[in-house]
Amino acid sequence: MSAKPHQSIRLFKNPILEACTKVHPSIPFIIWIPVVIYFMIQSFSIGLSLGVIVAGFIFGALFWSFAEYCMHRFVFHYKATSRAGKYLVYLFHGNHHDDPNDPNRLVFPPIVSLTFGIGMFYVFRAGFGDSGMPVFAGFIAGYLVYDFVHFAVHHFRPTTQLGKTLKENHMKHHFIAHGAKWGVSSPLWDHVFKTFE
Repeated sequence: MSAKPHQSIRLFKNPILEACTKVHPSIPFIIWIPVVIYFMIQSFSIGLSLGVIVAGFIFGALFWSFAEYCMHRFVFHYKATSRAGKYLVYLFHGNHHDDPNDPNRLVFPPIVSLTFGIGMFYVFRAGFGDSGMPVFAGFIAGYLVYDFVHFAVHHFRPTTQLGKTLKENHMKHHFIAHGAKWGVSSPLWDHVFKTFE
C-alpha cells in the first residue's frame, strides 16, 4: 500500500501560482551546483590565486549564514500589522510553521532563489570585482547547505552529533523557542547575537 501524498496548505487560487510554491528538494541542487562549479572554474581561469579563491569562498559561505540568520529573524518572522503584510509573511514563511513537514515547501522555489541569487551576484561583483566570483560560489554553496539541512532536519533522523544538534535547535525554534534559534544550518550568529537561548 503506497503512502498518501501530503496535502499542502493552499496559498493561491490560481493553479499555476500554486504550483510555483511547491518544489522537489533536489531542484536547488540541480540548478545551483553547476553554477558553483562554473564560478569556481572561472575563478581559476581568470588567474585568481588559490588563496583569494579559498578566502572568497569561505567568506561567501559565512556571508550566506549571516544572510540566512537575518532573513529568518527579520524578514520571515516580521511582525506585520497590515492585512497585506501579514499575508506576505504567511506566504513566504508562516505556512511553514503551520505545516512544518510539508516536503514540497522546505526549499526556496526557483523563482525566489534565482532572483535573489542573481541580485547577490551583482552585489558581490560590484563589491569585489573579479574576486566576487568565488565569494558568490561560496554564498551559493552556503545556501545549498541550508536547503539540505532544512529538509533533513524535518524529514530524517540524524545519526551524527552535528545533525542531532541542528535538528534539536530547529525543532525548538518551531515548537518551543519561537523567538530564538534563527540559524538553521549553523548556530553561529545565534551565539554572536545572543538569540540561542
